[in-house]
Amino acid sequence: MNADASNQPDPVNSADDAFVNGQGNAAGPGEIGGRVIPLRPGTRSADSVHRASEIGWGTQVEPVPVNGEVLSPGESAELDRRLPNGPVRDAGPVRLLPAVRGAVTAVTKAAHNPKTMVVIRVTVLTLQGGKSWALRAYDAGTMGVYRRQIRAAEAAGDMEGLRDWTERREAAIVARHQRFMDLPKLAFGVVKVVIGSLVGLIVTIVVVAAVVHVSGAGTFAGVVDGVLDFVRFMVWLVTAAWTPVLLGAPLAVLYGAYREGRRRGTAPRWLATSAESDVDLMIDETTVAAALAALRIPQVTQYLKGGSPLQYLTPLRVDGRGTHCVIRLPAGVTADKVARRRADLAAGLHRLAKEVYPSTGSEEGILDLWIADKGALAAGAGEYPLLEEGLVDVFKGVPFGRSLRGEPILAPVMERNTIVGGMPGQGKSSGARVIMAGAALDPTAELRIWVPDANFDFEVFKPRCSRYVMGAEDERIGEILEQLRELHAEVQHRGAILVEHEEPQVNRKLASAGIGLHPLFCLLEEAHVAIQHPEYGTEIAKLLVDIVRLGRKRGIHVIVSTQAPTKDSMPRDVTRNCSNGIAFAVGDHVANDALLGQGAYAAGHRATELIPGTDRGTAVVKGFAGESRSQLAQAYFLSVAKGNDQVTPIIERALAAIRATGRVPGADRPAPQGETNRDLLEDLDTVLGDDPVRAADVPALLSRLAPGWAPYRTLTGKALVAELAAQGVKVPSTGNKYPVDPVTVREALAKRATADLDGDD
Repeated sequence: MNADASNQPDPVNSADDAFVNGQGNAAGPGEIGGRVIPLRPGTRSADSVHRASEIGWGTQVEPVPVNGEVLSPGESAELDRRLPNGPVRDAGPVRLLPAVRGAVTAVTKAAHNPKTMVVIRVTVLTLQGGKSWALRAYDAGTMGVYRRQIRAAEAAGDMEGLRDWTERREAAIVARHQRFMDLPKLAFGVVKVVIGSLVGLIVTIVVVAAVVHVSGAGTFAGVVDGVLDFVRFMVWLVTAAWTPVLLGAPLAVLYGAYREGRRRGTAPRWLATSAESDVDLMIDETTVAAALAALRIPQVTQYLKGGSPLQYLTPLRVDGRGTHCVIRLPAGVTADKVARRRADLAAGLHRLAKEVYPSTGSEEGILDLWIADKGALAAGAGEYPLLEEGLVDVFKGVPFGRSLRGEPILAPVMERNTIVGGMPGQGKSSGARVIMAGAALDPTAELRIWVPDANFDFEVFKPRCSRYVMGAEDERIGEILEQLRELHAEVQHRGAILVEHEEPQVNRKLASAGIGLHPLFCLLEEAHVAIQHPEYGTEIAKLLVDIVRLGRKRGIHVIVSTQAPTKDSMPRDVTRNCSNGIAFAVGDHVANDALLGQGAYAAGHRATELIPGTDRGTAVVKGFAGESRSQLAQAYFLSVAKGNDQVTPIIERALAAIRATGRVPGADRPAPQGETNRDLLEDLDTVLGDDPVRAADVPALLSRLAPGWAPYRTLTGKALVAELAAQGVKVPSTGNKYPVDPVTVREALAKRATADLDGDD
């Protein structure tokens, strides 16, 4: 469709528009001028010029001046009875003249004659075949195979492959040059062979003729005449065959071009024939009306049965990789009611449910409908837009992918948290990686990544991270816990800075001021592994809840990535506080709602409709275009594979930008170092006051004093009593409370100090 034409008023449908908006007044004598009388939905006639499915949306139709007259009701009924195409209903007494009706019908039928369509289709494919031959010839002449391989090696950073293909190309150039230099020798050799063959043939004929003459079997002249007769026959045969060959050669070339076009080209969709396997349904007003009627919503059914046309506030038009329109629904019908029947609506439009997106427009009764072209998901998101150059301002969002319409999608990240999940292998880690890559390209942002698994997906980010932990061992998960504790403390510290500056939240000015409020992006990959850890999981979950709840206004964005977003593996308070939801293909409504919010499945936001494998890299995202709206997005893919590492150049560019600013985000706060040793008695002396404290309460005091010391995190009251006994401090049972007396502890410290002094003497 012509995009420009689609924005112009359509003379053919102008009367429909007037009628829909309550302006369809009958014209006076001689004022008809090509107007189309609005029809009952589903009715087709010459008056509508077969509408969009017949002439194509956006086609300009010139009004035809017509002399007409206003008929009385009786004359109108008589004309209806006599018209060959039947009456035009619901239009009042005004009618187009039969001559115009017949002319328009004839033109339309001629344009859509199956034979005509076949001729056009064959012509298009033949031209595409010729183009393919020309491109292949150009490719061969310019050594395109070598050029493509060289570019691929450069893009992949494969220096060895680059040298190899460059050498091959140079060798091929030398070989071709040598062949051109050898052409004169080759031509001279061919001439010598032809002359030698002719001389040999003549000598043979003369010898044979002489032998025949001498033997008496014939005469010398007779043999020569026989040979000449054979030569004359061959000349006649070639001459006779020359004309059909000359006539057939162009046809053979055209047929070859047609075959090449079928093999490599693609005919336009409007030239598709019923013999093709992938036939798309023409989306027009009639199709949409029929699909809405099939929903059997009583108000819609009654409205359409009454002959009233649907009111199109925005007519059907091409929009990206699909068709878009805005419809005012009949009174009493909300757009949400239609959206909840998305699968049924898609069935009426011959689409998959994921290819039809009904939503609420500017009013509850206005349906904003977008219908994807068949197979639009196969196009993918394309190349990451910042692969070669460019930086990011995280306050404006980071590149994430493209919508089904083909529009770029930015993920909002400031004052947000993100949860991303899906079945294994569907793009969960890729989705998190593309957000972190965008954050890395903001020189003011700090990155922290924790991967409680043996997973290489984020190893290339390590040079850009101020904190990075990878591994499934208990020590690694303990390290993640320690860094989450540090982050929890930083949340409180940032809150105090905001209070000091009298600001409710971090903005770009504060983030760039170097006062400790720079954007901080934290990714907990495979979060369920850390949360379900038998020793550290409970505290990790609690810290995570506090951080996502309080950190977003303080410039901290947390990305939680998981394969299993269940109530046991992911705290509900985490999912509730993640305003960005990214759901790749999931298995059930439980996982769907955990990623997209409670009630998302019932509201039509369904990642369950994505097909594992087929829709890999495609996700339902919520919060990107508004808190309550979802959209289908195809995430950009950034490879970290050896030989095709696309992330490392991005990280190197980000580090160069950071060096240019002279300020490394987070460099003022060194990574926490694990405690190497603690003295239990000295720590008890610090945490205990003047009164005895029961043993069960002491471990909490010790953990608060030294949160990085792992033995204190797992210490129990019973274990504490045993440890003190080993150091010579007896704790009495006293009502089964085992009170730890600070006086006893300090006496033990003094006794130990005296013993140390005696040992020194």
